[in-house]
Amino acid sequence: MTYNVHSCVGTDRKLDPGRIAQVIAQAKPDIVALQEVDVGRSRTGGLDQARAIASLLKMQAHFHPALTVAEELYGDAIITALPTGAKKAGLLPSMGEPRGAIALEIFVSDQKLLVINTHLGLRGRERIQQMNTLLGAGWIGDHDGPVILCGDFNAIPASAAYRAAARRLRDVQQVNWTGFRPTFPSRFPVMRLDHIFVTEAIGVVDAYVPNDPLARMASDHLPLVSILALSR
Repeated sequence: MTYNVHSCVGTDRKLDPGRIAQVIAQAKPDIVALQEVDVGRSRTGGLDQARAIASLLKMQAHFHPALTVAEELYGDAIITALPTGAKKAGLLPSMGEPRGAIALEIFVSDQKLLVINTHLGLRGRERIQQMNTLLGAGWIGDHDGPVILCGDFNAIPASAAYRAAARRLRDVQQVNWTGFRPTFPSRFPVMRLDHIFVTEAIGVVDAYVPNDPLARMASDHLPLVSILALSR
């Protein structure tokens, strides 16, 4: 699952990390990529949202701050109960608000999977630079095993950043013969901004967007879920 949680502030303007955890729990994902996560920020009560959500789901949180102000952090997280290995995190070239990515090795049975979670910028020019960075050396370009690249790309399929990813990787929603599902805004979704891309070594069984009343209220984005299979 990839999910922009909007600092756990819902469309009803209520702060509720437990509600985010409920949305996640309904899908029963093994791996969750979260964006717009607050850690120690006064505006959201100083809570470590990554750890709080992970704890409710009986998972472990791996967090990377893209933005640091004094002791207040804001960024992206990967949460999972599966065994994990090496972690890499860093900032991406940005023109406005700092953006970053976190990569985590996750072991599924005896196979190693690289999961990269990111939240790209608001300007088209910076998004293509950020995507090219992730596709290049130091990130996906140095990895020859199965890879999942996911997150809030702030990019519709017609954008240059999306097209750059699609040239190298496969959009999981391509498996959905009933049509692509938008994720933003959550109350009346019309845009596909949140994406999961995979390498050819990963089979796509299904992809869907939870769109129940709880999901529409918990955040301003809907989550995107994909059921994947690693080839032996």
